[in-house]
Amino acid sequence: MPRADFYLIQKERFREEPLLLVCELARKAHDANLWTLVLTRDAEQAEQLDELLWAFDDEAYIPHQIAGDQEDELTPVLIASPDVDTPMRALVINLRDEPVSGSFDRVLEVVPADDSARGPLRERWKQYQARGLELKKYDM
Repeated sequence: MPRADFYLIQKERFREEPLLLVCELARKAHDANLWTLVLTRDAEQAEQLDELLWAFDDEAYIPHQIAGDQEDELTPVLIASPDVDTPMRALVINLRDEPVSGSFDRVLEVVPADDSARGPLRERWKQYQARGLELKKYDM
């Protein structure tokens, strides 16, 4: 049964830079040998995440790239902006404003600390629930 996990940002370092939480989630996925697709809001966010992943952990390299070339299927963490059509993966980290459609085992939704941003995510929770996904929530 597919699952949607909502990660609510609480910690100060994630409040200051929410993409650090995405790096953390990508690292955990990579450590667990899960191939991951990160859906970014736009190309600029994809670039920011790409930069952060390079510098994120001095002791561990997280193999990643921005989607759009023939090497995509060889890269464990793939970052896709909306203008790139890329196949789904079992694990998806969603930073976009709409719920993920298509076939996946698990989607991770990053919930900003800002209350105004949480409304749409409550709606998304209901949408995933209506699709029969198992839902979990974590404070980060």
